[in-house]
Amino acid sequence: MEFQEVMDFLESKGNESTCKIYKKHGAPENMFGVKVSDLKIIQKKIKIDHDLAMELFDTGNSDAMYFAGLIADPKQFSEKDFEKWAKNSLWYMIAEYAVAWNLGESDLWMNLCLKWINSEDEKLEEVAWAALGCGLGYVLSDEIDVNVHKKLLARVEKEIHSSFNRTKYTMNNYVIALGAAVPELTELCKQVGERIGKVDVNVGDTACKVPLIKPYIEKIEARGNVGKKKKTLKC
Repeated sequence: MEFQEVMDFLESKGNESTCKIYKKHGAPENMFGVKVSDLKIIQKKIKIDHDLAMELFDTGNSDAMYFAGLIADPKQFSEKDFEKWAKNSLWYMIAEYAVAWNLGESDLWMNLCLKWINSEDEKLEEVAWAALGCGLGYVLSDEIDVNVHKKLLARVEKEIHSSFNRTKYTMNNYVIALGAAVPELTELCKQVGERIGKVDVNVGDTACKVPLIKPYIEKIEARGNVGKKKKTLKC
């Protein structure tokens, strides 16, 4: 599909009720309000088209930017591309999903995330912790440096409550993802989760809640899903 065909499709699928929901979650005015289920219709047709993804992301339209994340090729991003996407993410659905998914499947994953968590840029930190959590559920177990993640876990415990608003949310999710992805760290993540306790995040005019770490990991354990990997992070 060509760029204008995609934009016309998105506009045709937009609706005001979805716009209202997204706005409550922090979405910008520039959007059509397209349901993710409608995006899947053309994602199946296009599959991967990195050049089109880059063009769509540059529109600044929230629906187009999210869809760009679905059809982008993680292996074709440069560090500069990822930084551009991260800094221009308009709200958390773009930063923590569309961008983080691609970074989590990229060869740049750990190096870039470790660099960005030391940034003073709020958006880069948000994306980095989100991508760290995403990538853990995707990369092979032998590619995960347990000692590095032990240090990151200690850092989260120390810094989470004083971090940026959405960074607190993505840090919390990182601990859950680590406990779910690395069996030898599951118990440690639950212990850290108990010490962290409730994480306060401003979620806007919504009923969303920040999951408690230990109970969430225990649910994953009960389903027998600890250590399982995903074929793709995009959904």
